[in-house]
Amino acid sequence: MKLHCATTNPGKLREFQRAAGAGWEVEPLPGLRDIPPPAETGATFEENAILKARYYGAHTSGWLFTDDSGLEVAALGGAPGVHSAHFAGPAATDAENNARLVAELQGKADRRARYVCVIALARAGELVKTFRGEVEGEIVNPPRGAGGFGYDPHFFYPPFGGTFGEIPLERKQE
Repeated sequence: MKLHCATTNPGKLREFQRAAGAGWEVEPLPGLRDIPPPAETGATFEENAILKARYYGAHTSGWLFTDDSGLEVAALGGAPGVHSAHFAGPAATDAENNARLVAELQGKADRRARYVCVIALARAGELVKTFRGEVEGEIVNPPRGAGGFGYDPHFFYPPFGGTFGEIPLERKQE
C-alpha cells in the first residue's frame, strides 16, 4: 500500500521508509517541493503535525502522513522543542543547531533530553489519527558518530550505550 509522506528531510524520509516495513511503500508527496509550506504555528508537536497533515493532505486523495519532531532538553526548559529544526535560525544547518545546543548547555550539569515525534495520518485532508513516540537520553559533547541527522551525534541513548549518530539505523528502530 502506498503512503505519502510530506517531508523534505531526506534523513527523516529514509527512517520512515525503513520503519514502514513490508506491505508499505512510503514515498514523498508528489510535487511537494512546489507546494509552499504552511506556517508551523502550533505550540506543540501534535498541533504542528495535525496542521501539516490537513494542509498537505488536501493535495492527495490517498493516505498521507506528516510529522513534527524534535529534541526537548530539560536544562533548557524543553527547548529547542518545536523549534528544533530552526533552533539557530530560519535557515540553520544541523551543524549550526548543534553548535547552539552545545553553547546553551555550557555550564549546565543536567544533560537529560528526549526526542519526541508525533505523526499525523490523514486521508484527503481529513485527520485520521495521531501517534506519539518519545525516547529518553542525554546530550553529550563532543559529538559521536557520523550517522543519523540533526542532533543524533549529541543524543546519547543509554540502553544502546551510544549516540544515535553511532547506532545503525536498524538498531535505532528496534
